[in-house]
Amino acid sequence: AKHPEDKDAAPLMQLPLRLRAPASLPFLAPHFVEETLADARLSGTSAPVLNTTLDLDLQRVLERQVKNHVEHNADRGVRNAVALLVDTRDLGIKALVGSADYFDGAISGQVNGALAKRSPGSALKPFIYGLGFDQGVLHPQTVLRDVPTAFGPFAPENFDGRFLGPVTATEALVRSRNIPAVYVASKLKNPDFYQFLKDAGISHMASEDFYGLALVLGGGEVTMEELARLYAMLANRGTLQPLRRRIDEPRAQGARVLSEEASFMVLDMLRQNPRPDDTLISQPGGLPVYWKTGTSWGFRDAWTAGVVGPYVLVVWVGNFDGSGNPAFVGVETAAPLFFHIVDALRARDAQMREPPRAMPKHLKRVEICLASGDLPNAWCPQRGMTWFIPGKSPIRLSTVHRPVVIDTATGQAACPPYDPAKTRTEVFEFWPSDLTKVFRQAGVPRRAPPAIPDCTAAADDGQAPQITSPVRGATYTRRASRDGEERVAFNATVDASTRELYWFIDADFIGTAKPGETLFWQPAAAGEYTLRAVDDRGRADSRRLRVDVVQ
Repeated sequence: AKHPEDKDAAPLMQLPLRLRAPASLPFLAPHFVEETLADARLSGTSAPVLNTTLDLDLQRVLERQVKNHVEHNADRGVRNAVALLVDTRDLGIKALVGSADYFDGAISGQVNGALAKRSPGSALKPFIYGLGFDQGVLHPQTVLRDVPTAFGPFAPENFDGRFLGPVTATEALVRSRNIPAVYVASKLKNPDFYQFLKDAGISHMASEDFYGLALVLGGGEVTMEELARLYAMLANRGTLQPLRRRIDEPRAQGARVLSEEASFMVLDMLRQNPRPDDTLISQPGGLPVYWKTGTSWGFRDAWTAGVVGPYVLVVWVGNFDGSGNPAFVGVETAAPLFFHIVDALRARDAQMREPPRAMPKHLKRVEICLASGDLPNAWCPQRGMTWFIPGKSPIRLSTVHRPVVIDTATGQAACPPYDPAKTRTEVFEFWPSDLTKVFRQAGVPRRAPPAIPDCTAAADDGQAPQITSPVRGATYTRRASRDGEERVAFNATVDASTRELYWFIDADFIGTAKPGETLFWQPAAAGEYTLRAVDDRGRADSRRLRVDVVQ
């Protein structure tokens, strides 16, 4: 018998039941929500409502693009992908897709891939170059050797199995050449690359000896969130900050791990990386994208990470169980997803722009010889410009291009004195033998310079520069109260054939002057210095200089 109190509810019992599957209920950003709740529990937060940094519109953009990418590449064995979008202005996570399908047990969809430790492949290479800039190892146009090289027991190879010979640092990074990156890493100290990653908060790293230089090529592991923090650091001019999930989380002051100048130069290099389909990124006036791919050993992980507008975007394609797939190549599988999201962000907000950021103070443009990456001598035919940190970036006078006086009758190098009627001057490129071999193997042999004869007479090569200011043995006294106001004047008399004069303090390039021009130098500290003036023909003069500082 029915209970008497149930009679009022009887009509409700006759209504048809409408059941909905749990998957069809509103279920937004589950990986982000789970992570945010876990963080709140750890921090002891008991608020009934958590206001997060997530943007649902952006979340839907990423979810849609991840879903489409996996569906369109299913025939290649692509079943899972992860994507993370972070606002570089406040480090708030705007969207997080932790797997291609939260409800797909076959791919372990409930696992949050943004927190998984994975090999980054080459995605960490930009930070090696940034450290190299700060430590004076190179500048963006420094010419590095992409040749077979052994670093002790470690003999890395390139992904494509080829060697390109001399490449600029920018080309080496954009084309992800392994040997140049390992070479730069081998020159780093205080911090080296391992210590940099430790300082940057990369967790659960083994000992430095465990990795060796293989750490450069993805021998360690990072999470997607850790990688996003590092790329956001580049956007924020070298300041590393933690990611934020809740609006009430204060933005941390952060720690400087790279200089403003090095961070700027790394991004400028990444800007020159053409997108795989070579479309929107190359359009004049388009929003630049600073990006890099990574592919782990055994084709287990395909990455693309970068900065676009106000965001850092990181995507990963692979399997949570670590199984490999030849399709899991960063530029082939992850980069298309990355740029599909970039294009969707642009379509959503046509006014999307980079946040305004001040130009680094201590950064200059310097003319270099394109063949060598060094200061151009008088015979360098092709010149360009590079970014340069005065007092840090290494630079010297180029010696690749050299003039040789040729005997017109024999075609061989002539000895002085030269008869203008019987000789001509030609400029040749002088390359080391290992690079000459690589040129030949690549099918682009260089014209070999002629053998230089053992001439008993010496040609008159003109007069070397003569430094006239500062005078020899001079001591300059700088008042600390007028820091930044007092400068030392550099002058030199030069030969009539001189077109450029390059000034150095110790090993640091200070600046360039035309004949008759004065260059001014502001000492950074008291001490003894070696001043050197080198003209564009390699002739030089030097002297010692002392600087005292008084109150």
